[in-house]
Amino acid sequence: MGTMDKQSAVDYINQMFPTEASLSGIEPLMQKIHSEICRVDAEILAAVRQQSNSGTKAREDLAAATSAVQELMYKIREIKTKAEQSETMVQEICRDIKKLDFAKKHITTTITALHRLTMLVSAVEQLQVLASKRQYKEVAAQLEAVNQLCSHFEAYRDIPKITELREKFKSIKQILKSHVFSDFSSLGSGKETEENNLLQQLSDACLVVDALEPSVREDLVKNFCSRELTSYQQIFEGAELAKLDKTERRYTWIKRRLRTNEEIWKIFPSSWHVPYLLCIQFCKLTRTQLMEILNNLKEKPDVGTLLLALQRTLEFEEELAEKFGGGSQNRETENDSGELHEGENTSHAISDIRKKYEKKLAAHHGSGNEEHDQHRDLTLPGAGFNFHGIISSCFEPHLTVYVELEEKTLMENLEKLVQEETWETEDGSQTNILSSSAQVFSIIRRSLKRCSALTKNQTLFNLFQVFQRFLKAYATKLFMRLPKGGTGIVAAATGMDGQIKTSDKDERVICYIVSTAEYCHKTSGELAENVSKIIEPQFVDMIDTSEVQDEFSAVITKALITLVNGIETKFDAEMAAMARVPWGTLESVGDQSEYVNSINMILTTSIPVLGSLLSPIYFQFFLDKLASSLGPRFYLNIFKCKQISETGAQQMLLDTQAVKTILLDIPSLGKQTSGASSYSKFVNREMSKAEALLKVILSPVDSVADTYCALLPEGTLAEFQRILDLKGLKRTDQQSILDDYNKRGARSTQPSINSVVPAVSSTSIAPVLSSPAAPGIISSGEEVLARAAALGRGFSATGFKKFLALTEAAKDRKDGTLRKFFVG
Repeated sequence: MGTMDKQSAVDYINQMFPTEASLSGIEPLMQKIHSEICRVDAEILAAVRQQSNSGTKAREDLAAATSAVQELMYKIREIKTKAEQSETMVQEICRDIKKLDFAKKHITTTITALHRLTMLVSAVEQLQVLASKRQYKEVAAQLEAVNQLCSHFEAYRDIPKITELREKFKSIKQILKSHVFSDFSSLGSGKETEENNLLQQLSDACLVVDALEPSVREDLVKNFCSRELTSYQQIFEGAELAKLDKTERRYTWIKRRLRTNEEIWKIFPSSWHVPYLLCIQFCKLTRTQLMEILNNLKEKPDVGTLLLALQRTLEFEEELAEKFGGGSQNRETENDSGELHEGENTSHAISDIRKKYEKKLAAHHGSGNEEHDQHRDLTLPGAGFNFHGIISSCFEPHLTVYVELEEKTLMENLEKLVQEETWETEDGSQTNILSSSAQVFSIIRRSLKRCSALTKNQTLFNLFQVFQRFLKAYATKLFMRLPKGGTGIVAAATGMDGQIKTSDKDERVICYIVSTAEYCHKTSGELAENVSKIIEPQFVDMIDTSEVQDEFSAVITKALITLVNGIETKFDAEMAAMARVPWGTLESVGDQSEYVNSINMILTTSIPVLGSLLSPIYFQFFLDKLASSLGPRFYLNIFKCKQISETGAQQMLLDTQAVKTILLDIPSLGKQTSGASSYSKFVNREMSKAEALLKVILSPVDSVADTYCALLPEGTLAEFQRILDLKGLKRTDQQSILDDYNKRGARSTQPSINSVVPAVSSTSIAPVLSSPAAPGIISSGEEVLARAAALGRGFSATGFKKFLALTEAAKDRKDGTLRKFFVG
C-alpha cells in the first residue's frame, strides 16, 4: 500500500473515530463493512455468470445469420436464372410479332403514299384544266391543295414520277402567271367598263397570285405601278410640264389618279398595299425628274417659284404620311416669343414665305452642279415608311437663293432699325434695353420659323450662320454709336489721341448700349439652344454663338471704358484748376477748395443716373475703373503744381481727404452697395498715396528723406527730386539731401518726372496700361482680369480678356483687329 493510501486510511480512521470514546463503535462498523463486502462479491459473481451466458448466445446468433445469408444468395441465383430463361422465351415469342408489325407499317405508308400520289396526279390534271379555262377562283383553291400534296413528296424528289409531276406543276404555274399578267394588262385600258365580269375575274386572279410564290405578287404590283406611271413620266418629261412652276400639277395628277381608280383598285387585297407602293414609286420618279430640272437650270431659280414648289411638295408628303399611317412628322416651330408654336398650320407658314418672296429675284450667278443630292435607298415598306423628305430633300442644295434673300432682307431691316432707333428706352419700360435689340431677335425668330417650316437640314444651318453675321453687324452698330475719341487704353490700342466728351444724354445712351449688349449676349445663347432643338442631329454640335457673344462682350467693355473716359474728361478743368491754385503762398487752411466741390458736383450729377441704369456687375466694373483712373491721376496732378508751402500742403491734404470721402460715397450715391467693401479698400489704397506724398512735403527738410523712404518705399530718385522742388528748395541746396537719399540705397528706375507728367491725361485708364509714374497703380492686365472675374460674371471677364488681348496686339500693329471698331 502506498503512502497516499496509508495517509488516506489514517485520515479516514481519524475522521470516523476522532475521540477515544468513539472507539466503542468499531464493532458495529466492522460488521457493516463486512456485509458490504459480501454484497459486492455477490454482484461480481452474478455479472461474471451473465457475461458467460451472453458470449455463448452471440456465437449462436452469428452462426444463424451466416446460414441465412447463404440461403438468400442461393435463392437470388435461382431467380436470376429463371429471369434469363423467361427473357429468352419472350424474345422467341415476340420475334415473329415484330416482323408482322413492321410489315403492317410499311404497307400502310405505301398505301397512304399511293393514295396521295393518285390525288396529286388528279389534282394536277384538274389544275391544268382549270388553268386553261382561267377559272381563277377554283384555281386558287386547287393550288392550295396541290401545294399541300407536294409537301408530302419532298423526300421523293429523285423518283422520276414525282419529278415529272413537279415539273408539270411548275409549268402550270408559269402558264397561270402568264394568264394573270395578261389579264391585268387590260386594267386601266377601259375594258373594265366594257366587260362586266373583268373586275371579278381580276379579283379572283389576285387569289391565284397569293397562292403562287411571293415574287409573283411583287412582279405583278411592280409592273402595274410602272404601267400606271408611264403616262405620268411621258407627260411631265415633256417640254411644257418639265418646269419647276408646274410641280403642283404633278401632285394633282397622282391624287386624281388615286381618287378616280379607288373603286377599281379594290380588286387588289388590302394586304398588297397597291396605292401605297404606287405612291412610293411615284415619289421616286418625281424626285428624279425634279433633280434633273433643278440641276439643268441655267441660272439660279426664282425664289418665289422655288418656295412654291417646295411648299406644295411638303404638303403632298404630309398628305401621304397621314393617308398611309405615317402621321404628322413636322417638328413644331417657334413663334415670335420663342415658345413652341402649336396652333398654326405648316402650309400657312410656308404660304407666307411664298407670298413674301414670289416677286423677288435673287442675284444671278452660274448655277454650277457642284453639289448633287444622293438618292436615298428606299426599300419597299415593312411598316411606317417615312414619306417626309422623300421628294423635298432634293430642293436642299438649291435653297441657297432663299438663304441669300433672307440675309439681304435681314441686313436691310437692320439698317432700317438702326436709322429709326431713338437711343432712348420706351416710357414705362422695366428694362434699359434699346427697342431695336428686341426687334432684331423678333426678326430672327420669324425668319427661323419660316425656314424650319421648309427644312431643318443644311439650309437651316446656313441660315443660322446668317443670323450670326446679322448679330455681329448689330454689335458693330452698337459699337459705332459710342462717343468717339480715345484716351488711356483706347489711345494705346488705336494710336489715336484726344478726349471723349460725353453729355448727360451720352452717358445714358452708353448705359443703354451696355444693357442691350448684355441682353443680346444672353438671347444669342438662347437662340443657339432653340436652333439645336429643331435642327437635324448631325448639325447640333456646330450650333454655337460664342463668337457672337464675344462681340457683345467687347461692346460692353468698350462702352464702360468710354463711360469712364467721358467722366474723366470732365475732370480735366478741375485738375487744371488744382494745379493753378497758389499753393506756395496760401496764408491759412480753410474749407475744401473749389475744385473739390466741382469734382463732387460732377459725380453727384452722373453717378445716380448711372447707378439706376447699369446692372450691379457693370456698375462695380465702372467704379473700379473710375477709382483706378482718378486716384493715380490726382496723385500725379500734385507734381504739376509749381510750389507747395506747408500751409498749402495742409490745405491740399484736407482736399485729398475730401476727394477720398467723395469717392467712397459713390456706391451709396448710385444706390448700389453690393461691392462697396472691396471698392472702399481700393479707393483707400489709391488715395493714401496722395496723402503720403503730401505728408512727405510737410516733413522738415532734415528728415524729408527718411519720411519719403518710410511712406513711399517704392519711390524713385527723380520723384524725390521733384518733391524737393515742390518744397521750394534750390537745386544747390538739394544736393546734400539727394546724396543722403542715395546712401539709403534707393533705386532709380524712372526717367525724369518732367517727362512723365505731360502724359497723364492720355493714360487715364491706369490699371490697364500701368503708368510708369504711378508705382502703386495696378501694374498689369492680369490683376485687372482678376478684379473683373471677382465681379461674378463669367462672360464679361471673357469679353474683357479678349479686349485686353486685342489691345496688346494693337500696341505693336496699328492695323490690328480693334482698329475697325475705334476708327470713326
